[in-house]
Amino acid sequence: MKTLISVCGSDGDDIDLTSYALETAETVGRLIAKSKGVLVCGGRGGVMKAACKGAKDENGITIGILPESKDEANEFVDIALPTGIGHKRNFLVVSSGDAVIAIGGRWGTLNEISFAMIFEKPLILIRDTGGSVDEIISGNLMQDKEPTYHIANSAEEAVEKAFELCKNL
Repeated sequence: MKTLISVCGSDGDDIDLTSYALETAETVGRLIAKSKGVLVCGGRGGVMKAACKGAKDENGITIGILPESKDEANEFVDIALPTGIGHKRNFLVVSSGDAVIAIGGRWGTLNEISFAMIFEKPLILIRDTGGSVDEIISGNLMQDKEPTYHIANSAEEAVEKAFELCKNL
């Protein structure tokens, strides 16, 4: 059975989304595919599109769990799953993956990170990608809690850690 890695992050309309975060997402997608994993994401723009593009560059498989309809899917999604449940689909994105990698993000990504932590999914946050990810890493959120996530300094480190943690499940 293939390993499913969920990738969460900023949509294309995030004005704070950086080229570094997008390049990181694309590399994450490429490395997931090279490792014979399947990429699961929210299927739209920004980080999700970049990750899917990277996976497709390596002939990988991509699944987009969409808020409403198939029309929302980016052009690199192989399997578009429209849910009709809006942001509640974040639960499905996280629960579908064997591990979760988060890049940048706003409230939706923070929601996905929270689900990953609640359900004790292996979770990797990539440093310096901005948004909610860097807020968590810097300790600005949930300072009183013992971290149950892993911090990666690169796409390579994040994907390697995700597959390593999946082996231990």
